[in-house]
Order: sequence, then C-alpha cells, then structure tokens
Amino acid sequence: MALPTYFYGSVFAKAFNGQINYTSDTIKIALVGSGYTPNRNTQGAWSTVSTYEVSGAGYTAGGQALSGKALSYASYKLKIDANDVTWPGLTADVRYAVVYDDTASGKPLIGYVDLGETLSLSNEDFTIEFSFFESDPDSGSIITGSGLFEIEVS
Repeated sequence: MALPTYFYGSVFAKAFNGQINYTSDTIKIALVGSGYTPNRNTQGAWSTVSTYEVSGAGYTAGGQALSGKALSYASYKLKIDANDVTWPGLTADVRYAVVYDDTASGKPLIGYVDLGETLSLSNEDFTIEFSFFESDPDSGSIITGSGLFEIEVS
C-alpha cells in the first residue's frame, strides 16, 4: 500500500550545496512515535526528531541504513529509491518513519513516511515498502508510484 511521503524543506538546499550525497552517504530510516509532530518548514536535523524515536524489541537506535539506493530520471521525473526495509519481531508504537543522512554534518533530515496512525506492534515483522502517493496541486488527482520519493520537473 502506498503511504504519503514528504520532504523536509531544507533538504533541497542541503543537497544542492553538497551537504547530502544520497548515493554515497549513509542514509538511514528511523521509526518515531506519536509524540513527534513533523514540521517540514522548521525541522532540518536528526536532533529535532531523535528524542521521539521508538525503542523496543527488534529495534536499534538510529534506525537502519538504506541499501540499494538509486537516483533515476525519466519523462520529467526524478525518482529517489531504495530497497524496502524490515524490522523483524518489532515491538513498539510507531507513527512515522524518518529518513536522514547519518554521514553529513548535523545529520540532515531528508523526508518522512506518514503511517496515517500509530501502529501498536507486538513481536511483528514490520516493513516500510517504498511506494508513495501524493496529490497533484494542479488537478487534485492522486499520483502513485514506486520509490521513496519522486519529483516532477516539468
């Protein structure tokens, strides 16, 4: 099932100034609880999120490093992708999955997946599948796709 994904506003400046290198840096995805309220305009560093990180069986602080990271461009669309991530035997209350650069100074935030509700997991295999949906601001229609994020540049 596609879940809404969002970029943090500062990610573009940090990518263009060379602070974030998606394909060569260690990019992680971490799980956070319902106490966290995303603010894409003012939050830019992992330190603004880390206090809300979940803990419990099957979870390691800091999250998991993404593998299979790839950038591709076709038909006016930039796709940012990675392999799906699974936490086996997870016991935690999870609301968001936050993607950040663990290599760059300040550990800049890249984006997050909104799970839509807090999931109370008890010894469950929990997977984030990188597919997305978003609302087209011009038509209002829903756009879906595979990958972590997609940017239309037309």
